[in-house]
Amino acid sequence: MSSWHRPLVAFAASMALLAALTAVGLVVDDRTVGGSPVWFKPFKFSVSFVAYSLSLAWMLSLLPRFRRTGRWAGNAVVAASVVEMVLITGQALRGRRSHFNNETPFDAALYTTMGVSVVVLWAGALAVAVLLFRARLADRASAWAVRCGSVVALAGAAIGFLMARPTEEQLAAGVTDVVGAHAVGVPDGGPSMALTGWATTGGDLRVPHFFGMHALQALPLVLLVLAALASRFARLADEQVRLRLVLIASAAYAGAFVLVTWQALRGQALLSPDAPTLTAAAVLALGTAAAVVAVLRTAPAGPPAPPSAEDARRTEVTA
Repeated sequence: MSSWHRPLVAFAASMALLAALTAVGLVVDDRTVGGSPVWFKPFKFSVSFVAYSLSLAWMLSLLPRFRRTGRWAGNAVVAASVVEMVLITGQALRGRRSHFNNETPFDAALYTTMGVSVVVLWAGALAVAVLLFRARLADRASAWAVRCGSVVALAGAAIGFLMARPTEEQLAAGVTDVVGAHAVGVPDGGPSMALTGWATTGGDLRVPHFFGMHALQALPLVLLVLAALASRFARLADEQVRLRLVLIASAAYAGAFVLVTWQALRGQALLSPDAPTLTAAAVLALGTAAAVVAVLRTAPAGPPAPPSAEDARRTEVTA
């Protein structure tokens, strides 16, 4: 880890500590904000930032060139993330809503600052993605795993901009204390899933936001699993096979991200899919399975067998 981006690693460590502290807060503090425990949001964000920061720090260590630019992009992500988490945690201490809060001029100013920090964070992550596409990494499967992961993660982060839009109800009401929402078709703070807090009676944009951003870990993990299985399955020892499987996994993950985004925007809860959603999911699953089977069937069963003594003798005679 000595070559990893140190500020990102340090930030991940601080977020691990914050996750532990906010977990205690969830136990000892019974206050709620918008129908959710007051420390639930900083806890979720800190855990997510641990995984995100470490993934980005590792990816930056892969760059053979443009390392200085990568360091500056990583520094921008850290600075924006620190601002985001300070404001989220500070609002939790005050017992106030952090996101979408327009109740007072001070709260509105804090939310505007958070919006600016998110734009900076997204721009820094975009710069890292561009550098990864320009870099020539030795292992092509690894290269495309991190490239595709970074692109889907950017799309997932961009879902946050959709949440910041005022809802139709808020527009109709004019000036309100809350501008923007996580849920679609139902108010925020209604019935929700136990661990995630995602709405169970309507759509929730936090689903694609979470799913997309964590492509940064999921797709490289697919590659690690394929590499680990290569010693047991000869077909996976072929780098070209691993590359094709990584590309299939990336396409499937991107397809699933589009699917859950479409589902959320139609005001549909994740665990209550309708017929069109189930049909699209089935088509995606079958297409992915067919592509995997096709790659494995056409792949070489293993390394080529060494030439026989007769073949070697014929080669010598021909030479």
